Parts: sequence; structure tokens; C-alpha cells
Amino acid sequence: MRKELETYINQIPAVAKAAHLEETFWLNPKKTDQAHWNITAVSPADIQDASDRLQRFAPYLETVFPELKPTHGIIESELRPTPGMKRFLNNTYQAGITGQLFLKMDSDLPVSGSVKARGGIYEVLKHAEDLAIQSGKLKTSDNYAVLAEPEFRDFFSQYTVQVGSTGNLGMSIGIMSAKIGFKVIVHMSADAKQWKKDLLRSRGVTVIEYADNYCAAVDQGRKNSDADPMSYFVDDENSKNLFLGYSVAGQRLKKQLQDMKVAVDANHPLFVYIPCGIGGAPGGVTYGLKEVFGDHVHCFFTEPTHACCMLLGMATGLHDGVSVEDFGIDGRTEADGLAVGRPSAFVGRVVEPLISGIATIQDKTLYDLMRGLLSHENIFIEPSSCAAFAAFLQSSVLQQYVKQQGLEKVMPQATHIAWATGGSMVPDDVRKAYLTMGL
Repeated sequence: MRKELETYINQIPAVAKAAHLEETFWLNPKKTDQAHWNITAVSPADIQDASDRLQRFAPYLETVFPELKPTHGIIESELRPTPGMKRFLNNTYQAGITGQLFLKMDSDLPVSGSVKARGGIYEVLKHAEDLAIQSGKLKTSDNYAVLAEPEFRDFFSQYTVQVGSTGNLGMSIGIMSAKIGFKVIVHMSADAKQWKKDLLRSRGVTVIEYADNYCAAVDQGRKNSDADPMSYFVDDENSKNLFLGYSVAGQRLKKQLQDMKVAVDANHPLFVYIPCGIGGAPGGVTYGLKEVFGDHVHCFFTEPTHACCMLLGMATGLHDGVSVEDFGIDGRTEADGLAVGRPSAFVGRVVEPLISGIATIQDKTLYDLMRGLLSHENIFIEPSSCAAFAAFLQSSVLQQYVKQQGLEKVMPQATHIAWATGGSMVPDDVRKAYLTMGL
């Protein structure tokens, strides 16, 4: 452990517990109300720009992905009530949940089956649009279905897209890039599951495997891409485009809640819990939600105890200047999508005034929650997705937060949303194996 970090362990109880691999729940003392936000790296206009771009691409996506015909090319997931899971959490873990509990099923997002279908696919589409417009082949007023024509596939085949990934981001980048015509290389860390590598290769993606961790795969991918002038690197550690692709979720969730007649206001607070790896997806979703709902939404990140990089980065204020390894934590977790040792250089600083806290969870508990959700709701999600329920398992800290915010009287009318980040593309044999793990 780096000696200078001992001060943080001595002064911040959540950091001390995290360093000892204990489940912990850190509440963010830097969270501010909307009137005091001073975020300059991104803006609400950026969210709208991203939303408009996805709308322009909808005719193309509907053309090349038949599963998107029902939604006319819009990639979105169901918001499902989960009263059975609420009872399970209350009865088994004394979670004390009042109000409604929903599951945001990004586990079942079309095309790549995870939350990464938002940011990852968006960044590939933006890069393709930039190239096509710069070449004079495309105007924003065109019907983007034309991008499915062989002429455009031939054009895009000159270019390469590369990304470093533990799994799900690589899936979204790989599937979308290959479909549009790019050559694509995914640099996969040791944490990535074999079935994800196999699926990508079956789609024509080049997968380079590393015996090292996520950060090493990203570093090598970046170096490889920088050496090729025709290559574009999707930089999960620093990408504003990924972040904005995720942020569009806020507008869409607002409409879903309105359609379901679920109010979000001072008397009906919204609590959202999002699994976190490097931070791009939960950070972007949080920013989008806060821009839509302001102070009425309370966003929490959740991480595995062995890969709690965002908690350590934000609680110390060092952000990407610190890694789990600096605290003697090995970074090894069954939650492959969350197996990241160093947080994003971009995200932590943007969401510092926005997020309410970060909870951690043991791997074994992820499997118990996975079985509980399947048993009580007949919904399967990946073990890493089940981190979304982590905050409920430390209900005393959650209740402390509720009291701090003066929300005790309105919690019976609260809405809780656990954000399921992946699962629908898991092969049957892997699902069966998961169901016996941790017993």
C-alpha cells in the first residue's frame, strides 16, 4: 500500500473498510443541490445533441438489426415493477424498502445485451457519422438508412476501431463496428468471460487477449491504435462521447415513468442504483437523470469489494490518481463487467457534486441476489448486474442518508430503480453454471 494513503484510511471509515475488503457504503459529502452545480465538461445541450444523433441513425439501425423494427431503430429497455424482489430483499436482508421497486432492464437492451449498448454503440455511430460527413458522402438531412448500402460498408472498411474491455463494452463496440463495416479490434483483459470473446469472434471481430488486468488492456489498445492513422480508439477511461451516449437514458426514463404514471417530485423521490466499473455508464446515466429530475433523484453507484475503484477515487478526492492496487486490493471479481482497478479520469470529477454515495458488495452475495431475482421475478441478469441491489443490504446507511436529506416522511411514496446492466446474451450453459456458484 502507498504510505501516503494511510491518512485516508485513518480519516474515512468507508475507505478503511474498503481497504480491508469489507462491504461498505460511502455517502458523498461533496454532493450539492442543483443550484450549486458547476459542471463545465458537459452540458444539457450535449445530451440533446446525442439524442438527436441517435434519432438520425434510427432508420439505419432498424434496417440492419431486425430486432429494432418494433421500436423503429431506438435501442431502449423495459422498466419493470419487481414487487417480488422487494419482498425478497426486505425478508432476507431486512432492507426496509418502502415505496415501489423497479428493475431498469438494460440487461435486455437489443443488439448487445447490456447498458454498454447505450454509450458504446453511440460512440461508434458518432465516429461513423463524422467520417461520412467529412468525406462528403453524408449530410445530416439524409435518410441514414443509406449507410447500410455496400458503398458505405466499403468506405468504412478502410478504418479500424479499437477498444480495451472486460467484456460488455467490447461486445457493444465490436458488434456495432463490425456491422457498420469497420475493422474492429477488442483488447480483452484477463477478467473477460470466454463466451464474450467467442461471440465477438463469431461476428468477425479480432479479439486480443491479455493475461493482465483491464488497465493494461486499455493501455495496449491505445498504443496500438495511436500507431495507426486509420484507427480510432474508444477510450473508456476518458471518453466524453461514451458518457453522452449513456446520458440520453435520463430523457427516456422520464417518459417511461410518465407513461406508467409514476411521479417524481419533492413528495415522490426517485432513488437509482447503478453498478460501476470504470464509471462511464453510471456516470453518464446519473448526469442524464440529474439534468431531468434535479434534486428529486438520488443516484448511487455500486461496486464489488475487490474492485471498488470509484469509491476509493471519490472518497479520497484523488480520482484516477489512485487504484485499488495502491490499497493492496487485488481487483479480482466474478463481476467481470466491474473488474476495474482505476476509475475514469473524466467521470469522477463530473459527477462529484451529483452522486449520493457508493456501496460495495461481496461476490458471493451477487450470486444469492441473482438466484433471488430469478426465483421471485423470473428475471435472469448477470452476477455483476446484481450489484445494483448492494445499497439495500446496508439499509442503516441508506436510512442515514434519507434522514440527512429530510426525506423520512415521503419515503412510502418513493420509487427505487435498480439498474440491471447485462445478462440477456449469456449462453444457457453459462447461466446454469452461474446458478450453482457461491452456494
